[in-house]
Amino acid sequence: MFPVESTKFIAFLGVMAGLAATPGPANVFAIATGMQRGPRAALIGVAGMNVATLTWFAAAALGLAALVAAFPAQFHLIAIAGGLYVAWLGLKALWKAYSGEAAIDLGKARAAKSAFRDGFAVQIANPKAVLFFTAILPPFLEPTQPLAPQLGVFAAVAIAMDVLSMSTYALAGGALAQAMSRPLARRIFSVCVGGLLLAAAFLILRPH
Repeated sequence: MFPVESTKFIAFLGVMAGLAATPGPANVFAIATGMQRGPRAALIGVAGMNVATLTWFAAAALGLAALVAAFPAQFHLIAIAGGLYVAWLGLKALWKAYSGEAAIDLGKARAAKSAFRDGFAVQIANPKAVLFFTAILPPFLEPTQPLAPQLGVFAAVAIAMDVLSMSTYALAGGALAQAMSRPLARRIFSVCVGGLLLAAAFLILRPH
């Protein structure tokens, strides 16, 4: 029996597609490493970032299990707050499309002596990762069911999408950065991300 309810699984796919594609610190690091040190170093950096993601999932398995056991009623409120946060991310992406805000800024990126080590450091301290495990993941968990199988499914999806997205950014390197600097491409990209996140928020918040 699949450990995750189908509607929640579909919503999670939408959220992860939007988050994985959004050029945050991890994807910017992948682009910068690909441009500065070549595709091999970039892919090693991707491996380091995903080891950090697995570390986050291990910590979440312990922390969320304790939270559900201690505050079962409050967990539902956290889920609602997470759904609203996903909706806010969607609206923010649509605002970027309207305003034409820059999608990628390589100004803060730096060359890495150790791509794996620096990739791990980027993702373990990534604000998107912190928000993912504290605000976005809880709405998808069913507190009345065993958490370990659910987290296993979500971890597999998150890692697969992150590897695909980060590797695309890493290997595309300068070409992708140049394309995303064009206003029309930036707006289309932001509209697609915003639509995915808003659809996922609707699935999270709708009555079950």
